[in-house]
Amino acid sequence: MSHATVTDLYEVSMALSYLREGMTRDATFSLFVRDLPPGRGFLVSAGLEPVLDFLTDFRVTSDDARDFAAALGCPPREVGPLVGLGFDGEVRAVPEGRMVLPGEPLLEVTAPLPQAQLVETWLLGQVSHQTTVASKAARCVLAAAGRPVVDFSLRRGHGPEAGMQTARVGAMVGFDGTSNVAASLKFGLRASGTMAHSYIEAFGDEEAAFTAYARSRAGPVTFLVDTYDTADGVVTAARVLNTLRRGPGSAIRLDSGDLAGLARRSRAILDAAGLPDVAIIASGGLDEYGVDRLVRSGAPIDVYAVGTKVGTSSDAPYLDSAYKLVEYDGRPVMKLSAAKVTAPGRKQVLRGDGLDDVITLADEDVPGGREPLLRRVMSGGRRTGPPDTLAAAHDRFTGDLSAVPGHALRIQDPEPPVAAVSARLSALTSHVRRRLEKGVEERREERREERAGPDAGPPDDRPREEP
Repeated sequence: MSHATVTDLYEVSMALSYLREGMTRDATFSLFVRDLPPGRGFLVSAGLEPVLDFLTDFRVTSDDARDFAAALGCPPREVGPLVGLGFDGEVRAVPEGRMVLPGEPLLEVTAPLPQAQLVETWLLGQVSHQTTVASKAARCVLAAAGRPVVDFSLRRGHGPEAGMQTARVGAMVGFDGTSNVAASLKFGLRASGTMAHSYIEAFGDEEAAFTAYARSRAGPVTFLVDTYDTADGVVTAARVLNTLRRGPGSAIRLDSGDLAGLARRSRAILDAAGLPDVAIIASGGLDEYGVDRLVRSGAPIDVYAVGTKVGTSSDAPYLDSAYKLVEYDGRPVMKLSAAKVTAPGRKQVLRGDGLDDVITLADEDVPGGREPLLRRVMSGGRRTGPPDTLAAAHDRFTGDLSAVPGHALRIQDPEPPVAAVSARLSALTSHVRRRLEKGVEERREERREERAGPDAGPPDDRPREEP
């Protein structure tokens, strides 16, 4: 089973119908987020690189077609038109690591309609999840105020693939390392880890456990000190570190309880033992809100390890994202559904200072002092350049971060900037809306006439007596 079958069934049905109807002209779909989740002042674009990898390799094989036929409950010959279908279109996208706002396209796909339709599910899933988690992780970095943040999410995330994505986007926004060994190897990240409470319990004695652990590893070590009594655990850890001369670069980890109070007491114990260079790592259900409280309290915590709440973006676990047709065969199209209206036409986002963004049509001029966010990253089904790097994405993130207004960066009650809409895009939207509404009204009138019949007289508008 290939990645081509990782799609919703209706994508297959629509693509087949388009092929049978000869509707294979170029279509443009725009992927965007309608509204920010509560508690967010910005989003961080992420997921583009996996999308480009997928599109580069995308091709429907005969085996895929048999799988589609089984899902549709039809003979394989009926899905034969899909065999060999690949992606040979264009992608314009916001590079990973850039800040984005509601309504702004994160990417636009222009390709023959069946191709652009069939890849929708994969693109939405990749971009939505990774942008969600990258935005949560970025807020953790902000809350830590310069202190290192480490990813501990793998064991509590929504599966191994989600764990890999979390480690990747965490590095993109400035995480210092990850507990995920596979991600550290694949993405060139620093592997970070300590020990579990079960390790301490297996020995039955903290000093024996710490000593054995230190002997099994060269260099600095980190001891988990809260299995039994935290203060006693810190005293024991200090004794073992001094005995084995392993203090510099080593750390203790606090995973439960009053982290601020325990950190202050632990710092005092370590300093009194002549171990001022031994760091304190805090973990245990932390996200940007917990980190922010600890930093504001002045707790002497050197490193924050975040896991469950960040890997699942627990307070905002999804985005109101969409992948909508905005143009077919040169004809701008839009959706009029209540609360889900879309804007027609291919688009661009022009950025000014402080996330002063304007959403425009793709062919509008770029005035001085503004930067176009969407770049052509794929043409003819092939990348226009070498794969992007996490380092480059991180540089873009830090560059945008320095320009974001303070009210959007607040951990509590942020106020996001709002993108403006150009006059040309507004005019096109109004024009297409009027055309569609006129068509709707004409069809209604036709149905009224059909119901009335050819011999019906003018409508009787006289008031009727109540029975």
